[in-house]
Amino acid sequence: MHLLVRETGALEDTEAAIDLGHGPADLVLLSFSDADLGAAEQARARLSAAFPRLSIANLAALRHPMSVDVYLEQTVSTARCVVLRLLGGVPYWRYGVEELHALCVARDIALVVLPADGRPDPALDALCTVPPPLRARFDALLSQGGPENLRRALHLAEFAGGFTPDPGEDAQIIPLCGAHPLPSASSGPLAVIVFYRSHLVAGDIAPIEALAHALSERGMQVCGLFVASLKEPQSAALVRATLQNRRPRVVISATAFSAAGPDGSPLDAAAAPVLQVILAGCTAQGWAASPRGLSASDLAMHVVLPELDGRLDGPVISFKAPDALGAMRHAPYPHGIERAADMARAWARLAETPPEARRVMLLLSDYPNTPGQIAHAVGLDALASTRVIAGLLRQAGYDVPALPDLAQALTATPPHKLLSASAYADLFATLPAPLQARVIAAWGEPSTDIHLKHVQAGHLTIAVEPDRGSRSDRKTGYHDPDLPPCHAYIGFHLWRRHVLDPHALLHLGAHGALEWLPARPVGQSEG
Repeated sequence: MHLLVRETGALEDTEAAIDLGHGPADLVLLSFSDADLGAAEQARARLSAAFPRLSIANLAALRHPMSVDVYLEQTVSTARCVVLRLLGGVPYWRYGVEELHALCVARDIALVVLPADGRPDPALDALCTVPPPLRARFDALLSQGGPENLRRALHLAEFAGGFTPDPGEDAQIIPLCGAHPLPSASSGPLAVIVFYRSHLVAGDIAPIEALAHALSERGMQVCGLFVASLKEPQSAALVRATLQNRRPRVVISATAFSAAGPDGSPLDAAAAPVLQVILAGCTAQGWAASPRGLSASDLAMHVVLPELDGRLDGPVISFKAPDALGAMRHAPYPHGIERAADMARAWARLAETPPEARRVMLLLSDYPNTPGQIAHAVGLDALASTRVIAGLLRQAGYDVPALPDLAQALTATPPHKLLSASAYADLFATLPAPLQARVIAAWGEPSTDIHLKHVQAGHLTIAVEPDRGSRSDRKTGYHDPDLPPCHAYIGFHLWRRHVLDPHALLHLGAHGALEWLPARPVGQSEG
């Protein structure tokens, strides 16, 4: 077949010609949809070695007329059946549709052309060369989607091409919502992961499976629930019933937006922490290059709106990345997955800890350049609120004795030493090397003791957070996203994480690597 370049006057003319490099095929599947392509690739992995030669191509790579001509000549011309699922109808791939139809008619190739938006399209129906009942079976399989239905569609194409008898497999109906098996420990606290049905039917749940695996490695049982939407009635009812019946220690939401309605969010039914994880819509490269990180839409859908429901902010667990077909898939982000699993296990551990053994920190803000503003919040009496919170914790069974004079303790009393210089240097050395380098470049080596104004009342720690920067440069440097936090700020949070955490204390003590000074009640001497 010769190369034909036709002037079409369409947007396709701005696309560069691409040779996909696919060899001759017996069966061909074409689609714009990442869901179709991803599920088809997973279905391909389930086929036997004896299956006819198969080409799966992304129509986004066949926009240029020359790309179409090369692909038709090199790959489609030898085929016995072609299945085309077209989003947007004929106008979105007019040249390709016309040339493909002409070739299939000339070569007596079975051609199945289907709409991808769920609506009847007589123009696409007219291009089909297979009987309407057979076309309807293809439509049902691809409309349901998912790797299993794509496997059945490929075997039906095998029949349509004359390779095998009719397999007689109808579409597997995927409900709007349901349970989906995920990697799980055989025992331990339960975590429920809620994710979208659309990811399931696209075969695009690698980050969900990776998160479940990380949770199981931490000794947690995992239950997966897929939903059309948390506001879809059937899905909401399933989530509520499952959470009420199984009572997980933590719920992990991989859905977006707010799900709150008149009766609250379905995720609240467990009466457990709800951790919101993020499946980012951008690539890892775009995220790293952006000073903001996530896009405005991702921040709105995965951070701001879920916060309205009271969900806890969790990390990014995936970024978009192209697969071999150019379809954008959710690629697991290992660091975020490990962090999410650690957070979920920590919340489960907290739920297993009786109130009297739990440790709580109240962190107050600091305005050191403004006299009288330490531990202050605009329009709020933070110290009075702290006393009320302490009283509520005491009533709930937490180890919180009567508080001292907070104003005196947090303003007039000198800061207490938390970490010696050597202990802080050891903890600082556990941070990622690039962060260490940035901090040292901005603030010098970690060579000083770490001090803090704080009150220790039983298992309640009340602290004034240190400056993240220099007190003498609060206008320009304090909110500079490129300036890393100073040693006092980092040292405080390392102390909070490693020294106040009783599990970390046991770990560090076993190695004998750190010299540390535990928090003490106000007025206790350093001796």
